[in-house]
Amino acid sequence: MQYNSIAQMLTLAETHNMSLWQVVLEAEMAQTEQSADDIFRRLSARYEVMRRSAKRALEEPLPTIGGLIEGVASTQHTYAATGGISGEFINRLMAQALSASEVNASMGKICAAPTAGACGVLPSVLMSVGEKYDADNQRILEALLIASGIGVVIMTNATVAGAEGGCQAECGAAAAMAAAGAVYLAGGSNQTTERAVAIALMNVLGLVCDPVAGLVQIPCAQRNASQAVNALISADMALAGMDSVVPADEMIDAMFQVGRMLPASLRETGKGGTAGTPAGKAIYRRVFRDR
Repeated sequence: MQYNSIAQMLTLAETHNMSLWQVVLEAEMAQTEQSADDIFRRLSARYEVMRRSAKRALEEPLPTIGGLIEGVASTQHTYAATGGISGEFINRLMAQALSASEVNASMGKICAAPTAGACGVLPSVLMSVGEKYDADNQRILEALLIASGIGVVIMTNATVAGAEGGCQAECGAAAAMAAAGAVYLAGGSNQTTERAVAIALMNVLGLVCDPVAGLVQIPCAQRNASQAVNALISADMALAGMDSVVPADEMIDAMFQVGRMLPASLRETGKGGTAGTPAGKAIYRRVFRDR
């Protein structure tokens, strides 16, 4: 059971009366020649790395080069208790996404899903939505399987590399993957999952990759937080019955085409966008003057 598109995933699921996670599992078993138990053990180990990274920086800051995002997770976590403007749930979600980014920037252990620069989106969404719906570990792993299947399709037909497609291909792809997992945890259908993926990519289309001083800190951390939120609102719009109109596979193609149109200065070179501002250039000089 193999697939190269989300449309093929949906067809296989309908033909065999399966959930999308079962389609992904069957494909993974065929490709790796491993049992379902082996695959779930691997998933569990990776999810534990995700979970730890999304928790580790919530209580105390972690040291990072230049200190650009040191303490952002704990600050957001403290603020979440107040409810803020968008409520405690969203603020905790953002804090967890920021934590994984902070762990990554401090050379800690993270799970690249789909990349290190986007490592906070998927764990924060799975943890938050899983908790909201009181999902057990098995169901969260099933959601992770669905997310991974979406990631496979994106990597097969486009890219998840910021250097090739901008941040839409990193944090945007992570948002699409997370939206798919969120729909499953909320009890949505396979078709609703497809719509959520398409909406998430629409919301982020054209987002450039412009790391200040070439470091995966600013605006990477903020985009992990914002794209975690993108995943949730995309899932909610799809669950509410909104039709994406444009299929997810076509949005993946569009994302790839837009990425190819981006100039080199906006594809992870640290030269344009946020990195190219006077403040961004000053940070570069400060961080690297003694290096």
